[in-house]
Amino acid sequence: MQILSGMDRARNALERGDRLPGGSLPGPIAESWQRCRDLGLDPRLQPRGEVVPFATVTRRRQKMEGLRRLALAEMQVLYAQIAGSNLMIALADASGMVLDTISDQAFTESTAGRSIIPGSLWDEARRGTNALGLASDSSQPVGVFGREHYFTCHAHLSCMAAPILDSHGQVLGLLDASCANEARQQHTHALVRMAAAQIENGLIFQECADKFILAFHPRAEYLDTLSAGLLALSREGVVTALNRPGSALLSGLPIGTGTSFDTLFEMPFARALDGLLRGGVIPIRDAAGSQVLMVCRQIAPGLAVRNLHREPKVPVHDKGGAALGFVCMDPTLKAAMADIGQAVAMGMPIHLTGETGTGKELMARHVHEVSGRGGEFIAVNCGALAEQLFVAEIFGHEQGAFTNARAEGSIGLARQADGGTLFLDEVADVPLSAQTALLRFLDAMEVRPVGGLKIYKVDVQIISATNRNLEKMVAERTFRADLLYRLNGLVLHLPPLSARSDFALVVKHLLQGLAPGVAITDAALARLAQREWPGNIRELRSVLQRLLIRRRAGVIDETDLADTAAGSGDTCPACRDRGLASRICREIRATYRTCQNVTRTAQMLGLSRTTIYKHL
Repeated sequence: MQILSGMDRARNALERGDRLPGGSLPGPIAESWQRCRDLGLDPRLQPRGEVVPFATVTRRRQKMEGLRRLALAEMQVLYAQIAGSNLMIALADASGMVLDTISDQAFTESTAGRSIIPGSLWDEARRGTNALGLASDSSQPVGVFGREHYFTCHAHLSCMAAPILDSHGQVLGLLDASCANEARQQHTHALVRMAAAQIENGLIFQECADKFILAFHPRAEYLDTLSAGLLALSREGVVTALNRPGSALLSGLPIGTGTSFDTLFEMPFARALDGLLRGGVIPIRDAAGSQVLMVCRQIAPGLAVRNLHREPKVPVHDKGGAALGFVCMDPTLKAAMADIGQAVAMGMPIHLTGETGTGKELMARHVHEVSGRGGEFIAVNCGALAEQLFVAEIFGHEQGAFTNARAEGSIGLARQADGGTLFLDEVADVPLSAQTALLRFLDAMEVRPVGGLKIYKVDVQIISATNRNLEKMVAERTFRADLLYRLNGLVLHLPPLSARSDFALVVKHLLQGLAPGVAITDAALARLAQREWPGNIRELRSVLQRLLIRRRAGVIDETDLADTAAGSGDTCPACRDRGLASRICREIRATYRTCQNVTRTAQMLGLSRTTIYKHL
């Protein structure tokens, strides 16, 4: 006879409409299930997936701008701290309306990821038992794991949410971590609570810039942690803000805004301040007789001794192609790369094709690394070499071999790459007169410098690349057929950026190289993905650099993309080159491409259907 667990019995009773068995669920979950039943929600059906117009989301974001700026920075830190895949970090307002998300590609493309989007409503009445709804109702951190969700369709999710409170205990917003995992990730729950506490502390510094801010705790080693109390005071010693740990440490005392420092502590404010402003830690007893240690973290008016919420300035570094690293999760590209190891082991030439800016040199450097060769990676831009100098640059020359030759001669790039890799970029531009010499070199791997008699044997891995159609050039007799057959031992085609399924990963890796620690929201990624990217990765990198200069916080969101998310051509003829009108037009057309529905587009942007039709 099969013995059912408490959760099995509870789920069976819920879905049959029977009385819930006592003790089978945590109290808050059982109470939430009952409330959902009372509302007439059927756990076997899909919940009401309501999404408010995007204009409403924008207004709510503007109203919460200070909190949102702090929260987005913490969301990026939290995302990096939580290991694993299928993860989303979300920020919602006090009612449970999602404002921003940061997630990995797997979660974004899942059913849950398509449900947790800016503007989606996660209150209990619409979505049943869920972490955002419970945290909003209870003003407490909560976790809802797997089948504790009311609706059966959410049974594969584990969600942990914590409220973000102001100094009066009112809920300002909600922070949530959701992952496709039924395990109870208590460490994740703790990280979410810590992130919410960090945001609350940041809000105190942000809103009390002209006040004294003091940190206190019974133990000195905790003064720099989230366990420390933070107390904001006017110059007269009147309390203006107190964080949650501070309220707990002063429990039983008449705490609250308007209370004086002298009411809470035995030492007068003036004497305490005298010791604190000398930069030291002072012992002080509260009015109940308990001793705490206290230090000044900010001096009024606004000179921060140690401002805990200050965002570090992240320089925009120019690291060339290395900023991207090597990203390849696109199935087509991964399949094409599967044979690289065997090809280089056999000494086969590798030929790379693809549009300009798709990362052909990055791929060439990757091939060089896979080969394990100890020699140099030598890149040659064939299109940049004058026809009469091409052979001399590649194969070298002796002293005085020709007019304007280097006095000391040159060993040439082919010999310089001996034991390594010779990358022939823009190989379609090799002069026709030089193609015979290049073919002879590829056949024998022998080099004779111009004007010399001695022949040198070399061992190089050959990689070539072009964005042109060499087969067509062969037909037009501008490129030798036998040279093409010698170069294309293994052909790898790099797809354009707009066709890559790992677009979001490319953006994040490139952003990490340009400005480590700066986040980008899912909404901003979606806007970037709508662009055609004729310049591919090179163009994307330039756009990200401009966005990093423009951003107002430690994050890039879709509002930063107003002028860069779409080209001037992505407008209707009437709006082209008309400033604000063209920006509005691009927003309409980009939103329509996402939802493919005029009515839905109108709802999201808060515009009439007539206006949408006009711009489409």
